[in-house]
Amino acid sequence: MIEIKNVTKRFQDKKVSVTALNHVSFKVGEGEVVGLLGENGAGKTTLLRSIATLHTPTEGEINVGGYDTVKQSEKIKRRIGVLFGGETGLYNRLTTRENLEYFASLYHLSKHETKVRIDELTKMFGMRDFLDRKVDGFSKGMRQKVAIARTIIHDPDIILFDEPTTGLDITASNVFRQLVQELKQEGKTIIFSSHIMEEVDLLCDHVAMIHKGELVYHGEKEALYREENSRDLNYIFMSKLVRGTEGYAI
Repeated sequence: MIEIKNVTKRFQDKKVSVTALNHVSFKVGEGEVVGLLGENGAGKTTLLRSIATLHTPTEGEINVGGYDTVKQSEKIKRRIGVLFGGETGLYNRLTTRENLEYFASLYHLSKHETKVRIDELTKMFGMRDFLDRKVDGFSKGMRQKVAIARTIIHDPDIILFDEPTTGLDITASNVFRQLVQELKQEGKTIIFSSHIMEEVDLLCDHVAMIHKGELVYHGEKEALYREENSRDLNYIFMSKLVRGTEGYAI
């Protein structure tokens, strides 16, 4: 479903070249839920943006559903839903309903399809009280609920979440986790980054760890636990960062 082949991404900062990703390679199968772990600045968001066709790899290539992210980006955009941390993509002057209707129109949903999806998502995220209020002035948690709904309004096959539970209260976070479980049962392919190890342990069947732009682990979560003789994901993560790519075969 997603194949990342020897991807390197460099950014030019004045006269200095910064390597955000360094020869990263791994595959994500259809229906897999992958937890993307790494410290701030490790390259997680750069990788997600590259998969979403928003960054062009300096080297290597990425295929999503059989399409190249550089040469066939429009075909990929129709199939994915994307939510990046801190970037809700919402219009403050529009209501929750109007925002969702607008994004539904971008994916050519009919009026009936749009109404059904908005009703489903409103119930799922408990948005009825602010469905017809302008987004301007919403709390961070309210905005995040609308942003998640916007991300999946078109029922995409592939979903990329960057820190999706940021700003959500306990109830809303649990709703999100239930959503991921339901999407998984529907066969959706999901990659999400998170600093909440319990969340990754609960929702993911695969884990990818990035440190300073390099992939230090990718594989099944249970295989990782057996390999490390531990189920403490936080401990394993910190241990992997210390060891880096030593002994890790891609």
